[in-house]
Amino acid sequence: MSDEAGQARESALERAFVAEDDGVMRAVYQRWSPLIYTIALRALGSVADAEDVTQQVFVAAWQGRTRYDPTRARLHSWLVAIARNKIVDVYQRRTRDGRAQDAAEVVARRPGGAGAGADPVVVIDRVVIAEELRRLGEPPSTIMRLAFFEDLTHSQIAGRLDLPLGTVKSHIKRSLQRMRDRLEVTDGAS
Repeated sequence: MSDEAGQARESALERAFVAEDDGVMRAVYQRWSPLIYTIALRALGSVADAEDVTQQVFVAAWQGRTRYDPTRARLHSWLVAIARNKIVDVYQRRTRDGRAQDAAEVVARRPGGAGAGADPVVVIDRVVIAEELRRLGEPPSTIMRLAFFEDLTHSQIAGRLDLPLGTVKSHIKRSLQRMRDRLEVTDGAS
């Protein structure tokens, strides 16, 4: 197929897509799904994720077809932009899942912690707390872990971390407030 014929075919698909022609989606999928799949596979390294992203791209394209403007971008460029967003979503999901898995492993390994056979509510609470502690950053996260998991006094924490006692107390007070505020919002949303 010549360049001119390919461009004419792409222009015809774009016009049909904008006109919301019911049969156009199959043609659009057949024409550009290999491109979208290849991009997703190279970015994600997983056949299953690439297949999911490819499907999500074409569903999102059809659902958002009224926002497509052929004067701003070719259809395949618009589809690639959607794919880029879906790939970012997968990376973000992987990051969230990884953090949750890491937190669950830490909780499960903790002596006297929630290992096999533990109450699932306790495990979930501990995972949530572990994630909240991670979100505090440093040094508040370390200070809170020492205070609540190692049961150290404020003075012992100050000595271990070589921090002034007032700084340790301030970090604990602010950290408890931040965690309370975030956890109250979480509880209120359920």
